[in-house]
Amino acid sequence: MNTPVYDFVHKYAGQDVSRFHMPGHKGKSFLGCEAFDITEIEGADVLYGCNGIIKESEDNLSSLFGTAHSYYSTEGSSLCIKAMLALALQGKEDPLVLAARNVHKAFCYAAALLDFEVEFIYSKASHLCSCEINAEDVKNAIENSKKKPCALYLTSPDYLGYIPDIKAISNVCKEYKIPLLVDNAHGAYLNFLPRSLHPIELGATLCCDSAHKTLPVLTGGAYLHISMNAPKIYTENARSMLSLFASTSPSYLILQSLDLGNRYISEGYRDRLLKTVNDISVIKEKLMSEGFFVKTSEPLKIVFENENATELCIHFRNNGIEAEFCDKDTLVLMASTENNKSDYERLLYAAKSYKGSKKRALKEKEFSFKAQRAVSIRKAMFCEAQTISIEDALGRICACPTVSCPPAVPVVVSGEIITDKSIEIFKEYGIKKISVIK
Repeated sequence: MNTPVYDFVHKYAGQDVSRFHMPGHKGKSFLGCEAFDITEIEGADVLYGCNGIIKESEDNLSSLFGTAHSYYSTEGSSLCIKAMLALALQGKEDPLVLAARNVHKAFCYAAALLDFEVEFIYSKASHLCSCEINAEDVKNAIENSKKKPCALYLTSPDYLGYIPDIKAISNVCKEYKIPLLVDNAHGAYLNFLPRSLHPIELGATLCCDSAHKTLPVLTGGAYLHISMNAPKIYTENARSMLSLFASTSPSYLILQSLDLGNRYISEGYRDRLLKTVNDISVIKEKLMSEGFFVKTSEPLKIVFENENATELCIHFRNNGIEAEFCDKDTLVLMASTENNKSDYERLLYAAKSYKGSKKRALKEKEFSFKAQRAVSIRKAMFCEAQTISIEDALGRICACPTVSCPPAVPVVVSGEIITDKSIEIFKEYGIKKISVIK
């Protein structure tokens, strides 16, 4: 597969040109990559108004994913989340979105900027990142909603690797003529499994992937996918909705990385991915034979549920292994086709040498308590606010969501009342201060 963006930039970098354009480094080496860091000069195309090399590269991407069109983002899935919600809500008055509760905080920022109402769907979750809902839950939520929702929004896979039955849920959405939007940030690779588990393949209308999370793409590289079955207006307005929230200075380093990612996928990726999935499956079995509880999850995650997960994480770090995420009772490792045999050998050696408890964490805390909303997300996020101690926050109204990334899933969403249960969870995640309405 050709790489028009990468080729253009490298050709330009090899020419004897006096750069009287941005950026200010003028191609001189400070980090080492500056020669290839350009702006939207003649011939380089314009990301959100493209008709040249970027459009050609995006067409390559669209053919790989089987979409009406797939668009690049150099600002991660956070940008794509805002854009796909804007597309789904265009022309709607007083819009309502149904969403599984484990949304990324980027969804909350989108709700504030686009001023839509949210009704959350809850499950009996035993972790902040989880909301394990099914088609029946979705059907009930639609039937019991106070008005017809403009969209259903899911996070799949979630941070712990859970994938709901997207196919069955998409069928419910089609029955009620509601677009299905999926934050698939952790699942760009799912399209290239022997049986695709990608949301677009399974019936989603719109979907975002963080290419950088599971593919060899620079941090910030992401995709916005539009299904072949989506209304035509989505493809007509996608670039304008992306540009509404995006920087006017996209990173050409990230664009080249996305462009090269197409070639990487097209040249034997499916076979490499299948081998990696099989290798990880074997490793999971070996870890369980050592006494660890490894949660069932999507193929590229290894998720430990352990009563001393923090201690296990430190042990791994001391043995040269850095995890993606860890809290008191959950440890998440993310793999890709670029992990190698020595990585897996190191992991197994570290696991075998661990002397601490291997018992599964007891999931006594319930994270699915239904929050009480006092004001809209938009009003709360743009109000006059103050930062106070968690100990003083009981009964106050959350202003901006307070949670780090990872996992970036809010304990309390803007506009909700802070309760004893939420304070307990804040403390568990080491959050000592919170922004509340003044």
